[in-house]
Amino acid sequence: MFLNTLTPKFYVALTGTSSLISGLILIFEWWYFRKYGTSFIEQVSVSHLRPLLGGVDSNSNRQSVSECKVWRNPLNLFRGAEYNRYTWVTGREPLTYYDMNLSAQDHQTFFTCDSDHLRPADAIMQKAWRERNPQARISAIDILSLPLSLSLSLSCATAYILLAEEEATTIMEAERLFKQALKAGESCYRRSQQLQHHGTQYEAQHRRDTNVLVYIKRRLAMCSRKLGRTREAVKMMRDLMKEFPLLSMFNIHENLLESLLELQNYADVQAVLAKYDDISLPKSATICYTAALLKARAVSDKFSPEAASRRGLSTAEMNAVEAIHRAVEFNPHVPKYLLEMKSLILPPEHILKRGDSEAIAYAFFHLQHWKRVEGALNLLHCTWEGTFRMIPYPLEKGHLFYPYPICTETADRELLPMFHEVSVYPKKELPFFILFTAGLCSFTAMLALLTHQFPELMGVFAKAFLSTLFAPLNFIMEKVESILPSSLWHQLTRI
Repeated sequence: MFLNTLTPKFYVALTGTSSLISGLILIFEWWYFRKYGTSFIEQVSVSHLRPLLGGVDSNSNRQSVSECKVWRNPLNLFRGAEYNRYTWVTGREPLTYYDMNLSAQDHQTFFTCDSDHLRPADAIMQKAWRERNPQARISAIDILSLPLSLSLSLSCATAYILLAEEEATTIMEAERLFKQALKAGESCYRRSQQLQHHGTQYEAQHRRDTNVLVYIKRRLAMCSRKLGRTREAVKMMRDLMKEFPLLSMFNIHENLLESLLELQNYADVQAVLAKYDDISLPKSATICYTAALLKARAVSDKFSPEAASRRGLSTAEMNAVEAIHRAVEFNPHVPKYLLEMKSLILPPEHILKRGDSEAIAYAFFHLQHWKRVEGALNLLHCTWEGTFRMIPYPLEKGHLFYPYPICTETADRELLPMFHEVSVYPKKELPFFILFTAGLCSFTAMLALLTHQFPELMGVFAKAFLSTLFAPLNFIMEKVESILPSSLWHQLTRI
């Protein structure tokens, strides 16, 4: 009786409302997937519904995922002279809060120690390094510029580092401040070197002064490189690596490789690679792709894919292709930036090895070196995708390296700005709920359109469908009526 009272307008309203709701869910699911890389409905189901239903706790899954280590970018730019200038021109922030927070932690680790209270200037700088806001850090050391504190500031190398990194608006101004920091840093280093064996706190102070001195000399070498004095930069980096061979945390060899490539001194590049491209040392995109570039340089000027398909690859060409496959397996995000299939942004201050952040940092400085080698990018374009045929399941098993980590996307989204589209590997399939809501939206929209165009016919179909749907229920009700006494059934229906 109820079905016979429904008009075609009801069916139009019902299907139209269903299509609108499913469309809104589809839009939200797609936006959430593009931003966070997962389905919202699926995430809520796994995080909240599965534990209630007695499934595996999401915390145990989270603990099983290996944590991705974030590294300091050895070629990181200057905040005041480069990052801030980008912000002034574009109005965009190139650094994320997470990235800057990691830098603040690095500064406290490298530039402070427990004995800072023994030197008033270092005590002031310890408070400054704790500030997360750049302007707050600079304001915290304003006291060092007062006449009464002038003697303190002259002996405080870290104060000059802070000004050079964040207040200097040009590389030349930063270099001038770093030279002043070098004088103060060398003086503090010599004093602490003489006292390092007098106790634990003096040893910690000497370790801190060593970190400060190495940091200053490395940044001075980078200033020389940016100002076009590349040979001078190479000499400074070599001297620094000889003077402090155990301080590998700064990865100065990557700065050296980039400068040697700029000089096109490929023999010295090969010598550096022979020392650092070792099985016992952690790899990087710079190591792997520079090795591939040198192998490609030997054959790329005469390489032709048509000729290679006819006669096969020579030994040198095979070595070059294998080196490219090795590099692509280590970091599969780099080729799209080198081949300019994706736009570059300013590299972050921290990178995730094998992630999109490392690919950006590498391509930002090394794209010019690939372009300089004739045919190298053509060889890369013809061969890089062949890597994926060798590793069909990169998250489970690698070829030359460990399986590709599954946590890179999450870490890269924290390191890279929002306006950058993070590169994801391997490509994720669309979640089931996005496909389901897309199908539901399309189906209900089609029903709404047909009901609007053919109301009488669709009304007949709707009534027939609902009658068929409720037929089992009606059958059960009739059986119950025949079994139960009529008086009892009459009392139940009145409840």
